[in-house]
Amino acid sequence: MSPEILVQVRDLAKSFNVGKGADRRPLMLRAVNGVSFEVAREETLGLVGESGSGKSTIGRMLVGLLPATEGEIRLFGETVTGPGGARRLRKIRRKLQFVFQDPHASLDPRMRIGDSIAEPIDIAGGFTRKDRSDRVAELLEMVGLSGAFADRFPHEFSGGQRQRIVIARALALNPEFVVCDEPVSSLDVSMQAQIVNLLLDLQDRLGLSYLFIAHDLAVVRSVSRRVAVLYAGEIVEVAEKRQLYAAPKHPYTRALLSAVPRPVVGRAREPVIKGEVPSLLDRPSGCSLFARCPHAMARCQVEAPRLREIEPGHAAACHLHDVA
Repeated sequence: MSPEILVQVRDLAKSFNVGKGADRRPLMLRAVNGVSFEVAREETLGLVGESGSGKSTIGRMLVGLLPATEGEIRLFGETVTGPGGARRLRKIRRKLQFVFQDPHASLDPRMRIGDSIAEPIDIAGGFTRKDRSDRVAELLEMVGLSGAFADRFPHEFSGGQRQRIVIARALALNPEFVVCDEPVSSLDVSMQAQIVNLLLDLQDRLGLSYLFIAHDLAVVRSVSRRVAVLYAGEIVEVAEKRQLYAAPKHPYTRALLSAVPRPVVGRAREPVIKGEVPSLLDRPSGCSLFARCPHAMARCQVEAPRLREIEPGHAAACHLHDVA
């Protein structure tokens, strides 16, 4: 039996108006360009890419923090883009949550952490004062903190403890799908491992599904079942974790893995990807990686490769794998 699909994204795009050009026409930055993926129940999809690749923009569109310019988002069977999308999103809002990258900025320094955690509860309503207090204590203990900490302020906690508090707040209304936007990037390595283990434990206990956004391939490997690699706002490869790390199909993915400071037995090092990401104000007509790719062909300059399945469960957008 196929797993239940909670999140379906089709041809999702986001453009930002960043001013006017010399001809006074609006300058539109295409941050996300035709992205498609799915997330099944109790699955973690890792979304990895370098800074500016559009990862966080995708996450914010999924939970309604940013409107999509084009494409379709279906959450729990409801289409939340297009006419009536905002109304349908409100119906399922409690099932969605977002964990931000910076735990320091995520918490109001003037609020006790118990009140910060209880914000979603207060907005939802229907809880007595005792129910509210009991739920806050339960959530703190769920993330490995004492319920007695509810009366303390954010400055009294370390960065790792603050991220646990942010996760507790995200769980306040029993969500089913959580977007984790680089939740460990601001923490040291030992604390990163603790937070990743906490997220995995919560997934097992609560049946959560995650979109886990990161730029660190080692972190993504430890938490995800499938991994999608994003470059210049486009998914260039997606596969089961073991497939992708053992035999990456896209030059960009291979370069990212080669840059990880850990030897991989039996794999030759991929040439370093040099140069800059192309301007998202004036996207090239061909492959976005053309100017940086060590394997670029003339065809790559004029024809954008489509994301297609190379082998069962493993798709890549690269002309190197096209059948003649």
